[in-house]
Amino acid sequence: MLYLIGLGLGDAKDITVKGLEVIKQCSRVYLEAYTSILTVGKEALEEFYGKELILADRETVEQEADTILKGAHQCDVAFLVVGDPFGATTHSDLVLRAVKLGVPYRVIHNASILNAVGCCGLQLYNFGEVVSVVFWTDTWKPESFYDKIAKNRRNGMHTLCLLDIKVKEQSLENLMKGKKIYEPPRYMSVNQAAEQLLAIVQNRRLQGEEPEIAENTVCVGLARVGAADQKIASGTLQEMTTVALGDPLHSLIITGTLHPLELDMLKLFAVDKSIFEHMAE
Repeated sequence: MLYLIGLGLGDAKDITVKGLEVIKQCSRVYLEAYTSILTVGKEALEEFYGKELILADRETVEQEADTILKGAHQCDVAFLVVGDPFGATTHSDLVLRAVKLGVPYRVIHNASILNAVGCCGLQLYNFGEVVSVVFWTDTWKPESFYDKIAKNRRNGMHTLCLLDIKVKEQSLENLMKGKKIYEPPRYMSVNQAAEQLLAIVQNRRLQGEEPEIAENTVCVGLARVGAADQKIASGTLQEMTTVALGDPLHSLIITGTLHPLELDMLKLFAVDKSIFEHMAE
């Protein structure tokens, strides 16, 4: 059996009882290590689970999936995913490969950023399409995520922005030379995401548009959701460029139409409460 097990969002203890029982019975346990991170490292997980973990990076999962599935007809193999196995990043490809090989599979779910964002007080059913915000480079500055946020706003919906993670990435030079030298990990902050959004807003104005999003649009910055040191800050998009949220992982929400109850909740995390008091008038 192949087990896809969600680890939750905080630390080693966020595993479900069912998930922990399965891990202990598995012959091999892989830890997916490229779409998200926990606040604790691999060693802390190994100590709590009582099992050695095999790190599975993007290359392993996408190009060597058969290695993970090898022998899964005769023994149990676990594939651990931070959050939920089918949350922010799905692992459908691994499931399809397992089915093709005749390997049965089972999913053990856990909390994901997609539902845990409710901690800021915004109603989950008021969210529209989730978007990913990628790191810009000097030569590549995509704006497609802005158009999705604008569409959500027109429909009165909030937008959860998942911020870019660069783990085990190669520079263009090393990639072209075939050198397996990797860049240091990078995790996009709320500040960086807000700056990129403001740049798009300014660019759209120069093109004669009246953007759906502006400097005073109400946003929510979240960091380390589910961890003991979780941090939430609500305020304008402009304020999100300077708010201090600390270590990764960060997420950003662009709000749509706000219900009075949602406004009251956002006041609890306000960078400047006067913004929300003015809106309530």
